Amino acid sequence: MGSPSATPTVRTQLGGAVQQNSAFSVTGVLERAFAQTFTGLVYPQIWEDPVVDMDALEIGPDDAIVAIASGGCNVMSYLTANPASVEAVDLSPAHVALNRLKYAAPRLLPDHAAFFQLFGRADVAGNAALFDDYLAPHLDVATVDHWNGRKGIVGRRIEMFEQGFYRFGALGLFIGWAHRIARLKGIDFSRFMACRDIEEQTRFFEDKVKPAIDSRFIKWVTRNRASLFGLGIPPQQYEALAGAADGDMHAVLTERTRTLMCGFPLSENYFAWAAFNRGYDPSGEGPLPPYLQRDNFETVRANAHKASIRNRTLTDFLRSQPGASKDCYVLLDAQDWMTDAQLNDLWAQITRTARAGARVIFRTAGVETILPGRVSDSVLGRWRYHEERSRKLHDRDRSAIYGGFHLYTLEG
Repeated sequence: MGSPSATPTVRTQLGGAVQQNSAFSVTGVLERAFAQTFTGLVYPQIWEDPVVDMDALEIGPDDAIVAIASGGCNVMSYLTANPASVEAVDLSPAHVALNRLKYAAPRLLPDHAAFFQLFGRADVAGNAALFDDYLAPHLDVATVDHWNGRKGIVGRRIEMFEQGFYRFGALGLFIGWAHRIARLKGIDFSRFMACRDIEEQTRFFEDKVKPAIDSRFIKWVTRNRASLFGLGIPPQQYEALAGAADGDMHAVLTERTRTLMCGFPLSENYFAWAAFNRGYDPSGEGPLPPYLQRDNFETVRANAHKASIRNRTLTDFLRSQPGASKDCYVLLDAQDWMTDAQLNDLWAQITRTARAGARVIFRTAGVETILPGRVSDSVLGRWRYHEERSRKLHDRDRSAIYGGFHLYTLEG
C-alpha cells in the first residue's frame, strides 16, 4: 500500500472525488480546501448508525460486504453479524491507518478491557504502551509509521488515545468549537447528560440550546459553507442540505440538532454521548457501538481477520473485482459529492459486481434519493428502491444528521 502520507496519488484521488468546479471560482476554492482536510484525520468516529445498517443489509454468513470505511466503527460492527468478508476503502490515509489499527486490536490485545480502554475510553495513560507492546510489532510498516508520526510539535499520533482521541480530527475539533460557544452562552452540557428521559432532554433543548442556535452569530456561521467542513460537509452537500429547507441551512441544523438531543433516550444513543459528553460513557455501561460492547468482543475477535482496507475510491476498487462477487454495499453519503458521470461509473461497477439479491445502502443530506434521473435507466432499472422501508430505517438512525436513508436491492 505504500506510505500513508498524503502522496500525489492520494491528492489526485481526493481531487477527482470532490473537485467539480473551476479552481478560480469561489466554490472551486472551497472544494479544494475541503479536499485538503481529507489528507488528515476527519472522523475519529463514524456518524452513521450501524444497527440501522445491519437491519437493512440483513447480513448472512456468506455475504461479502464492500464499504466506505470512514472511522471504521461500522466496519467493525458489521463483524458482529458474522459476514464472509468486509472489504473497506477510504481516501483519507489517516482513516486507513485507523481502520488497520482497529482490525488488529481485537486479535492482538489481551482482552476486552484493553480493547475498550483503547477505543472506548481512548483517554487513558498507557494506551500508547498497548500500541507499542501488542500492536506495532504485528502491523504493516506504513501503519506503524503513521501512528509513530509526529502529532503537532511534540508527541506521537498514537498518544491521541491517551488525550481523548474523539476530540481530534476535523469532527472532534468542530465539536470542541461548538462546546466552547455553548459555554460562552452559559450552556452546561453535563446537565443535559444528567437528563433522565426524553421529556427532560426536550426541555433542555428548548430552554438552553435553541435560543443559542437562534442567535445572530450562529445564523451567520451557518451561512458560511466552509464553517461545516468539520462535519465532513463539502460545498456540494451544503447545497443539498440547504435545499432540504428551501435554502435555510439554519433551519436544517436546528431540526437535526433537536433530533440528536431529543429523538432518542440518552441511555440508548451513543451519538449524543459523543456529541455532548465528547466520548462514550467511560464506565462502559452506557450505550456503545456494537463492536465495543463486551458481549460482542469474542465475535469481533473471531471475525477481525475478515476485514481489510485499501486507500482507493470505491469505483476503482470495484473495477478490479470479479463479476457477481459482492452482496452488500455501504456508500455512506459519498454520492452527495458526485457528478452524474461519477454516479454512473459507480453504479455500473456495483451492478456488474453484485450477486442476485445484493443490497446497497446510502445516506443523503436531503430527504429524497438522488439517483433517479441521474443514473442511467438501463442500470438503475435493475434495482428496486424500498421507499417505505427506507423512511422507517431513517427514523431509527440515532446519529440524526442525515435527511434520508436509502435501501436498494438487485432484482433477479
